[in-house]
Amino acid sequence: TSITSAKIQVNGVHLHYQQTGEGSHAVLLLPGMLGSGQTDFGPQLKSMNKQLFTVVAWDPRGYGKSIPPSRDFPPDFFERDAKDAVDLMQALKFKKFSLLGWSDGGITALIAAAKYPNLIHKLVVWGANASVTQEDVRIYNGIRDVSKWSEKVKKPLEELYGHKYFAETCEAWVDGISRFAENSDGNICQQLLPDIKCPTFIIHGEKDPLVPQAHAEYIHKHIKGSRLLLMPEGKHNLHLRFAEDFNREVEHFLR
Repeated sequence: TSITSAKIQVNGVHLHYQQTGEGSHAVLLLPGMLGSGQTDFGPQLKSMNKQLFTVVAWDPRGYGKSIPPSRDFPPDFFERDAKDAVDLMQALKFKKFSLLGWSDGGITALIAAAKYPNLIHKLVVWGANASVTQEDVRIYNGIRDVSKWSEKVKKPLEELYGHKYFAETCEAWVDGISRFAENSDGNICQQLLPDIKCPTFIIHGEKDPLVPQAHAEYIHKHIKGSRLLLMPEGKHNLHLRFAEDFNREVEHFLR
């Protein structure tokens, strides 16, 4: 089946999304920092089972084609994304849905699952963290300058945004997420994890250079009954690099 693209007004902004499949189980894909459905979830939009699932991939406000507005990072930007994501799915008339969140999208998904328990069926997160340590801040500062990124990662984002917006938004993101390190325990959403009642699957690449494994273990420990899968060769983009394995594991969990 084809992939449709559209925009819908939610919370005062026009959010862009892609949709495919006609299954009864609705799934929302939540991208990472600077990400969009198009850049972050190609293999999922293309290959997830379209008889079982209706797959929606969104561009959070200020990212992808959900510009304007320009992206900013107030202290509650994850909560804002969580509300936008849930309200988008409700605007699309899905009564209940599952969340698949990568990286920042994983943090957004954790918050949404905790705050809107009646709407969320199942939850999958990978490359996510519930707090920011000083070590994390050091890692983030290592990616602040986009000119040092690999060509492969940089190119689609430069094509999407133009160099200026891409570079400035990345710097603003590093500043925005680093501020959480000033909180007690570097807290982003630690206190919400026990409120997550839906079945939860955490995946982590053991070679992830951006998110240390301790973050995945912490989330697993604090969400009752959650399952943790470690992928020995996986890096941060394990759902792209090992798309077939990833899709199979996730579909099995969602069934």
